[in-house]
Amino acid sequence: MCDILVATPEATEEGITLFAKNSDREPNEAQILELIPRIRHREEMVRLTYVDFPQVKETYAVILSRPWWMWGAEMGVNEFELAIGNTAVFTKVRVPEKGITGMDMIRLALERTKSAKEALEFITGIVEDGLQGGNGSKSHGLYYFSSFVIADPKEAWVLETVGKEWAAKKIEGVYSISNALTIGNDWDMASEGIEALARNGSFSFAKHFSDRFYTHFARGRERRAFTLAKLKERAGKITLEYMMSLLRSHSSEPYRPEKGSMRDICMHYGGLTRPSQTASSQVSELGKGIHWFTGTSNPCLSIFKPVSLEGGLPDLGKTPMDKYDPETYWWRFEAFHRRFLTNYRSHIEDFARERDRLQAEIIERAREIEKTPEDMRALTEWAFREEAKLLERWEKIVKPGKLPFFFGRSWRKVNEGAGLEL
Repeated sequence: MCDILVATPEATEEGITLFAKNSDREPNEAQILELIPRIRHREEMVRLTYVDFPQVKETYAVILSRPWWMWGAEMGVNEFELAIGNTAVFTKVRVPEKGITGMDMIRLALERTKSAKEALEFITGIVEDGLQGGNGSKSHGLYYFSSFVIADPKEAWVLETVGKEWAAKKIEGVYSISNALTIGNDWDMASEGIEALARNGSFSFAKHFSDRFYTHFARGRERRAFTLAKLKERAGKITLEYMMSLLRSHSSEPYRPEKGSMRDICMHYGGLTRPSQTASSQVSELGKGIHWFTGTSNPCLSIFKPVSLEGGLPDLGKTPMDKYDPETYWWRFEAFHRRFLTNYRSHIEDFARERDRLQAEIIERAREIEKTPEDMRALTEWAFREEAKLLERWEKIVKPGKLPFFFGRSWRKVNEGAGLEL
């Protein structure tokens, strides 16, 4: 489950485009934050998650956040400040068992296109060729089509896909998507099949294709209603900090993880009825060249760190997988997050105050420095170090507590699967 928010220049305080996403995955599915430079290729094909695809002579530099086992990415941005994210949508149309996943399409588009419109045309070409498909889960069957938000400094689009069909709408102001189709009959562009259906009378893309059961239990419509309302409330004055606060939000406060729901934007795992948790988060200031990633789960317990193509990433240790490894950045923080979860209500107010002070200091420094590669590299490395110091201080404060029975049992199984002892 995922949520994506976008505000175009007329809706933001600084007159820039802000793109934001929470990537919700299975709790042991570590997410890799990586920067891949421009690369010239000699090979004719590239292996995606499940299938081969024609390679190009040169791919653009990208920053990606991707599940450890996928070739593709949940979200990312390229050297031209094109940002893309996707969400799963559940429809009446059968998803092919093998094919190009929505995550693969994100990486392909980021590596090969320079603008939102060009990326839109690239992805819809794959969709119309019937190439979309594949399992979205490493551990069980999870088949879905994708909705996308595609944004650059000048324009943004929402693209929703089902089988070989698609509909797209240019975003003016604010928009958000979750795990439900949103486009009715108000698209700006659509596949020929959709245009033909619309000529036969009253037609809604979302109503025609949505699967009621999975769409209902994913609570995507409710999460989308919340984020869209919050964006509209602040339209014209939306800031980077506001986008971060929305990604950190829960459906009820004071928040208790055992009482959480699929309506939460910052998602915490809760067993069978809440099988996902936020694995990584991104907010991009498109037009400024700064992209803020957590690179860790649960943004309510994480710091957004500034990353740029010029400044690069610090050493994040070994590449994370689905087993606990303290030598990886993602799992080191994940172990702390899971311990914090057992005493969340006791500590969250004090932790949030420290989190917000550090976040504000990092943002202030980012606004003050010269945007040279050297300055950006120093800023990024400092921000990651300061988050690590925050972790070290709170590791001494938070002691493992006792979770409610059923909630605790679900987490014990997850921790055993990762080989993690709190």
